[in-house]
Amino acid sequence: MEPPPANARAVFLVGFMASGKTTVGAALARRLAWDFVDLDAEIEIREGKAIAEIFRDRGESEFRLIEAAALRELTEALERDTVIALGGGAFAQSDNLELLKPWPSIFLDAPVEELWRRSQQEDKKRPLRNNFPDFARLHENRLPFYRKAQVTIVTSGRDQTSLCAEIESILQFWDKSASAVSSQAPQTRFETGETK
Repeated sequence: MEPPPANARAVFLVGFMASGKTTVGAALARRLAWDFVDLDAEIEIREGKAIAEIFRDRGESEFRLIEAAALRELTEALERDTVIALGGGAFAQSDNLELLKPWPSIFLDAPVEELWRRSQQEDKKRPLRNNFPDFARLHENRLPFYRKAQVTIVTSGRDQTSLCAEIESILQFWDKSASAVSSQAPQTRFETGETK
């Protein structure tokens, strides 16, 4: 893998809405004593609006431009080791994928039915969560992008502690052998073996 464009280490958690990126990311950052950044939360601070309001007022295409700018600024300004949780659509944008190639990325995977159930239990307003058929279609469209992450972890039936421990061991492996996830070599996958 090419060296990242900054001295600080970082790992990017990717996946569909309700996959646990923010929850797992915050717990992982505490475990590693790293900083934690939720990209959507950063965008809300920058714009002074909730993500749902940005979608409503400016549309998805404008939101994606805002998101890409925030992500680029974040990667260029990293000074400390950081866990970054991306919004569900960020990794499904070609420019963002290209930008993140030098950095470790982990796809938190779960069956779409489980993601739908989890999303229904949240108070969070999600602008692209309408009904299950639309939700499932969007998930299917984004899945090929998520699968470009360097590592996939199936989260079904897993608790936060075990997920964080697994990611920590993956990061240690990367530290010892960065060439194992070289962009020229086949992707390294750490599957849990659970069926989807």
